[in-house]
Amino acid sequence: MAKRDYYDVLGVSRGASADELKKAYRTKARELHPDRNKDNPDSEALFKEANEAYEVLKDADKKAAYDRYGHAAFEGGMGGAPRGGQRGHPGGDFNSAFSDVFEDLFGDFMGGRGGGTARQRASRGSDLRYNMRISLEEAHQGSQKSIRVPTLSACDECSGTGAEGGAEPVTCPTCSGMGKVRAQQGFFTVERTCPTCAGLGQIVKNPCKSCKGAGRVEKERSLSVNIPAGVETGTRIRLSGEGEAGMRGGPAGDLYIFIEVADHQIFQRDGMDLYCLVPVSFTTAALGGEVEVPTIDGGRSRVKVPAGAQSGKQMRLRAKGMPALRGGGVGDMMIELAVETPVNLSTRQKELLREFDELGENNHPEGSSFFGKVRSFWDGMKS
Repeated sequence: MAKRDYYDVLGVSRGASADELKKAYRTKARELHPDRNKDNPDSEALFKEANEAYEVLKDADKKAAYDRYGHAAFEGGMGGAPRGGQRGHPGGDFNSAFSDVFEDLFGDFMGGRGGGTARQRASRGSDLRYNMRISLEEAHQGSQKSIRVPTLSACDECSGTGAEGGAEPVTCPTCSGMGKVRAQQGFFTVERTCPTCAGLGQIVKNPCKSCKGAGRVEKERSLSVNIPAGVETGTRIRLSGEGEAGMRGGPAGDLYIFIEVADHQIFQRDGMDLYCLVPVSFTTAALGGEVEVPTIDGGRSRVKVPAGAQSGKQMRLRAKGMPALRGGGVGDMMIELAVETPVNLSTRQKELLREFDELGENNHPEGSSFFGKVRSFWDGMKS
């Protein structure tokens, strides 16, 4: 019987991408797996056919040859045979085919093919997070902070090897240093983490008494952290290699400092700009004058209040805000006036205010405008 077209076997078009081919193959492999089709005597042959098709089409060179010559590309000397089979029989050994299927389907979850050296597979230490709360003044100026971080550090007794006296670990006899072992289960060759070395590829014959073979111990370290000027809540500072030590000589993780800038009793921050609500007296707002306001650097600035100033009026002080992180300018400081209503008035003060109110019909522009609109509204409702 003539061999079926490989694209038809996988149910894809000739223009299918590598991802589409892989997805189609995985679907077919699950659908045609013999363990799921025990009542179908043809399932094994169909499964091998799908495997054969994918073995050719996933390889760019073999795919190009197949697209040009079809099945003849692998018969009678028209190029190399696909991996795992004889010339003209790309399917090859059945157990090998199932092993390849397992790698393609589950290799990503099991760490992929190959292993590398045991040192390369050594476990990297965990990253650590430290939450740091600073004042707005510290965020403006920048500062140097000293922190104490509880962490796992390399054991001094064994220099992080986990072995007594600092001896080097030896190759695991169970997995021969691969960190993984394989077992045949029916049609599958299943790969698992080595139970003897827990995937490290090495074992310690005489564990260090201080760290019990882990190569690291709990310690509290003191670190100096440079806080740059301009940081704000949410800024993250990374200290490379200052996290937990790795298992048995593995690389250390990183320490991440997360900044939180505390609320200030005078200033409110919006990016690089600062806002300051400044109360002014009724008299100053009416007649004009000056108010003295603080700045975030500890200085003082005198601000002129124009006559007739209303609550909510804003004035800008250039370059009196927060610096940009790592340079790039300085923000402004916005002064917002809050006109205070007099309280605890004496009898004489009340009399003066009443006299002012009687003579000041044209001194309240906003009130006159508002109540004029109200009268128009009521007249419109009546009509």
